[in-house]
Amino acid sequence: MQVRINLFHTNLESDSKFVWNVSYICKMIIRTAEAKALQLASKFKALAIIGPRQSGKTTLAKKLFKGKPYTSLENPDIRAFAEQDPRRFLAQYPDGAILDEVQRVPHLFSYLQEILDDSKKRGQFILTGSNNFTLQESISQTLAGRMGFLNLLPLCFKELATTRYKTFDENKYMLHGGYPAVYDEKHIPIDWYGSYLRTYVERDVRQLKNIGLLYSFERFMRLCAARTGQELNMSDLANEAGVDVKTIQSWIGILENSYIIFLLRPHFKNFSKRLVKRPKLYFYDTGLACFLLGIQNHKELEINSHRGQLFETMVIGEMIKQRYNAGMPMNLYFWRDNAGHEVDVIIDRAGKLFPIELKSSHTASDKYLDGIRYWNKLSNTNEGAVVYAGKLEHEPIKGFRFINWKNIDL
Repeated sequence: MQVRINLFHTNLESDSKFVWNVSYICKMIIRTAEAKALQLASKFKALAIIGPRQSGKTTLAKKLFKGKPYTSLENPDIRAFAEQDPRRFLAQYPDGAILDEVQRVPHLFSYLQEILDDSKKRGQFILTGSNNFTLQESISQTLAGRMGFLNLLPLCFKELATTRYKTFDENKYMLHGGYPAVYDEKHIPIDWYGSYLRTYVERDVRQLKNIGLLYSFERFMRLCAARTGQELNMSDLANEAGVDVKTIQSWIGILENSYIIFLLRPHFKNFSKRLVKRPKLYFYDTGLACFLLGIQNHKELEINSHRGQLFETMVIGEMIKQRYNAGMPMNLYFWRDNAGHEVDVIIDRAGKLFPIELKSSHTASDKYLDGIRYWNKLSNTNEGAVVYAGKLEHEPIKGFRFINWKNIDL
């Protein structure tokens, strides 16, 4: 059964109206990470599923571990019970449970350790959380070796390719991003991301650090969105945000630990060249970045000066999702020397390096290979690929592959 809802917003063009299959779409999607989650649960006594709020962690846990009772530590009464009497709280679940947002009660991990050590069961407790730093710190101190980790980011395009949204072009996908609720519920992207931002800033940021000037932090996020795909210059950010560099360092850490941004590190194989050493800043989700940039529909995005950066952000985000969903380590870098020669992505497979250029154009061009050719000359190799918005994958230029962004498998 489909529920047809006409959505209209004065800031959207008429062709941005969508027919939504409310509350059915995302339940039908098979998350790529499901196989890895089940494998980890069969090997470890507990499994931690971590990622940003609303990325589908709870839905995945409930789907894969249906027989386990579920409780959320976001609930103030349940959280108070767990804080005041952790032994009695955990005694409710002799066969394990799904504990949602478990980072809200960090000292619970010490009591979980005792339970897991006294049991031989695998996959006994499934923990979810949206604060990477708190979880990693608590687990490393008490549950190291007892728990498997799965990073779950929002939907990747290959997961959406099983739905009607497989027809999205790069602009519509960048605008909508990957958060399941944008597709599963009757939300216009700009409305949903506005609510998400308010919730994140007013609740999560306060949890991570007591920041008094939340308006300043939100402005800082908008400044970061304008820099997605660029080198991170904390001094410039501090000047524009009106705070000191130490504050910027702290705020960058908050965005990283709550899965809003990631920093792509430069690869240091120098070939006797002086290299850029600052990382590049990227948003995990282009929908949030578009909202922070004030982009309201795909036509505005088409002519926006940040479109190329957002396309690069989207593609690298898809590559990271592939790795996390398979439980693979992050092996992505970029390369740039002080003369401006650059390769957008370097995949490091145990020392074997593969260069990739990212272009938002629909037209393949020989000039897109300039950075790769320069890299190949330095490294004495002859390979690479361009990921772009065009579709002529069957016509490589001089031996180098041109890959449509929907078909990334690198």
